[in-house]
Amino acid sequence: MKMLRFLQIMVLICVLMIPVLIILFLRGFSSNEYTIPILYEQGVEDPYQQCDYGGNTGQHYIPEFELTDHLNRGIQREDMRGKITIVDFFFTSCPSICPVMSSEMERVQDAFRKEDKVQIFSISIDPTYDTAEVLADYAERHRAEKDKWFFLTGNKEQIYDLARCGFVLPTIDGQSVPDDFIHSDKFVLVDELGRIRGYYSGTERESVDRLVLETKILLYDGNKN
Repeated sequence: MKMLRFLQIMVLICVLMIPVLIILFLRGFSSNEYTIPILYEQGVEDPYQQCDYGGNTGQHYIPEFELTDHLNRGIQREDMRGKITIVDFFFTSCPSICPVMSSEMERVQDAFRKEDKVQIFSISIDPTYDTAEVLADYAERHRAEKDKWFFLTGNKEQIYDLARCGFVLPTIDGQSVPDDFIHSDKFVLVDELGRIRGYYSGTERESVDRLVLETKILLYDGNKN
């Protein structure tokens, strides 16, 4: 009987300790922080001297630009201010990775459809073919929401300079031959100050899932401040 009584007491103690252990675990978990890195805090290396960074060795920010969206509206660097912007470079006649990237970007749009602070810029590297009208058709096919997902075109030289020197992505002009264009599959996460916070493969579902997660963390951190 004494042994049975002892076992009953031990079981009761264990049951009473469970809430305490849960509270301690949650407190420890809440003290952990998932930190999103700030890239290029010491400037951008330019071994091939393709970009004019003016000798800047401080924090790299997305530079000024002026482009046109698929609704023929002017879009500038100022339109990124105060918002989290997810950016990719593509072209509508792309025979390889672009269709996958655009499908994955649809998932990103769905994740932030009701979040006004998040927007998407898809910038064409074939602006000669990708006029506003062509981009409007492409946007409709991918169910782009107005004022959420912007498809951008404009001056070719400015776009390539923006891709290589602003977003630090390799980009090669295919001279109107779809198979000859070279561009990155990366989605770029840019914070409300214009700093690059991460690169994610737009052709890998797990990488895009991480983009969605880290965008939500930036939103949460921003709402706390």
